Amino acid sequence: MLERITRRERNDLLVAWLAISIAFTLIFIREGKMEIFDVLLYFGLSLLTVGIGFILHEMAHKFTAIKYGFWAEFQKDNLMLLVAVTLAALVGVVFAAPGATMIYGSGITREQNGKISAAGPLTNLILCVPFGILLLLSGYLSGEGRSFAMLFGMVGLQVNAMVAAFNMLPVSVLDGKKVLAWNPLVFIVLIVAAFGVLIATLYPIFL
Repeated sequence: MLERITRRERNDLLVAWLAISIAFTLIFIREGKMEIFDVLLYFGLSLLTVGIGFILHEMAHKFTAIKYGFWAEFQKDNLMLLVAVTLAALVGVVFAAPGATMIYGSGITREQNGKISAAGPLTNLILCVPFGILLLLSGYLSGEGRSFAMLFGMVGLQVNAMVAAFNMLPVSVLDGKKVLAWNPLVFIVLIVAAFGVLIATLYPIFL
């Protein structure tokens, strides 16, 4: 499986991963003054959670496309990477489109394109489950272990919910537009679930 990820694709994934991790870190540290340790902690958590969420999102697109007989490869977009970091720093919003998984081949159907597109956000929603469980279980811990587990769970939930929700917007080249064109019901389920989890993480009273 790994042999289907080219060297150029690995480099693009690495650059995009680092840029998006920085963007999320800037959001998490926007409010209040933080010590360098806190900044590094949030960066480390962002690296790990974005590393899981972002890369698995793109690989879900890639291997679903390969399943249908197409070749697919992630390509970073340097301008979008800059936009993502700049918006995070100035506005506090992550424009989570550092590139795209390009599909090569002819004859792709609307259903195939919809399923390939849905695979990414669906992967992020599935990843919300273990992070949510970790967040719930953190209440049974004590001391530093409880604080770290709670923070890790919350950051993991927020990152994956943000990535899923953003990509399900039915605009431009985002996944949501292609999912909606294929199956409106699947689109509604995914976008409601993504924004539902995202709102719950922004307002922890709902968790």
